[in-house]
Formats: sequence, C-alpha cells, structure tokens
Amino acid sequence: MTERVRLDVDGPIATITNDNPGKHNAFDDEMDARLFAILGELKADPGIRAVIWRGEGKSFSSGRDVGALGGGEVALTHHELMKRGHRGIQQLFDLEAPVIVAMKGWSIGASFQRALLCDIRIAAEGARMMLPETGHGVIPDTGGMARLFQMCGHGVVADLVLTGRAMHAAEALGHGVVSRVVPEADLDTVAREMAEKIAAAPKATVNMARRVLSRLAEPEVRASMADELIYQTFLSASHDLAEMRGARAENRAPHYTGS
Repeated sequence: MTERVRLDVDGPIATITNDNPGKHNAFDDEMDARLFAILGELKADPGIRAVIWRGEGKSFSSGRDVGALGGGEVALTHHELMKRGHRGIQQLFDLEAPVIVAMKGWSIGASFQRALLCDIRIAAEGARMMLPETGHGVIPDTGGMARLFQMCGHGVVADLVLTGRAMHAAEALGHGVVSRVVPEADLDTVAREMAEKIAAAPKATVNMARRVLSRLAEPEVRASMADELIYQTFLSASHDLAEMRGARAENRAPHYTGS
C-alpha cells in the first residue's frame, strides 16, 4: 500500500501525513484508499486521543491528481466512486479522537472539503483554500458546501463555489473556517501543542463536547452529501458538461442548454 499517506502514532496522538510533495500532495485512488484505511484503523483504536492531519512540502493538498483520473485498476461508475469516497471520509464522524488539520500552501477541492469535515483547522500564514469545481462543470461533492454554509453563511459560500476564487488564511480566520493563523515555521508545533492539550483532557469530557457539536452540524452535512451524490451523478451525464468539454477541445465558445 502507498506510503504517500502515512500514519504515525506517538502515545495518544496520531499523525496523518499527506506525503506526495512533488504534486503538492494531490490525491489519486491509491492515496484515497490508504487514507480511508487509516481512518478505519484510528476508529478502531480507543487509545488515540487526538489526531493531527498535515502535509509534507509546500501544501496540505492541491486536491485531485487529474493526471491519475481513470487510472484505477477497477472500473467504477461516477456514482460508485462518489459513494466509496463518501463512505470513506465519513469515518471522520465516527472517530473517538478529534482531528486537527494543519493547512499550508494550497488546500483545494475535495482535500479542502475533507479538512472542513474535521474538528479544528489551523492555517499557516499565506495558506489559500479553493473550491474550483464549477469551472470544470461539476460541483463540490464532499460536504464542503454544507460545512462552509454553517461557518460563513450563504453569501460567502456562494461566492467561493460559483466563482471558484481563492480564500486566503486571514479571510478564512475572519469567517471561522480556521481558528488560528500562525507562521508556517510554527504550524506543526502549534498543531502538536493543541493535540497534547486535548489528549491531556478527560476523554469522556472531550467525547461529550464533540457529541454536542456533532448533533448541531453533522445531520445537515450528511444530508448535503446525499444531495451531492444525486446531483453530481446527473452532471456527469449532462449535455452541458459534454458541451463544455467539446467546446474546449474544439477551441470554440460553448452553448449551454441547462440540461
């Protein structure tokens, strides 16, 4: 199994590391499978009290490795691929331990959305986050719109999703997307300090606090992901997506019909 997503355990603290720095930690199917397996391991380990999720190199993750699309060994429909991805990442909701994401450089697309599903996000100065999916004819499909709606409200998430613009760390802090912005050189140290403080607190207390938060937020996110599964499946077979791809290949203006 790939080592481009690693799990290291140090006492009660686990660290997940995206380790594909040559591609800004872009994910392919093999990395997805390893991440989901790691989440399964953490879910089954009651000794883990806090989890840090970080990236090697310049970025947390630039999203999907588009060069690897279609390169998997098993052919899956778009609907099946999404179902697998949702099942895998929703394991975050079942972990006993809170997850702290240390974001630097770029956090794009599904990788940004996965970070949004975690408990806490901290960012390095200069970090940038983006949901560029509509520019490719699809929608964000990993719960990110729902989570951003809860954090930022309709106007901000509509801007980010419909224009695909980048959100910088300072703006993300202002909207509550991240809880702290620190110098990049201090990012791992601060994440570790936060994890140690959580791990030192009574386990039952941490669990009950997280349960209150999950009851407030999780049902809406799960419902949104169910909608995404339907709508993204429709878009994958839509006339407009085919027209976008055809127009780009033929270097002409597209003609969209909304179907």
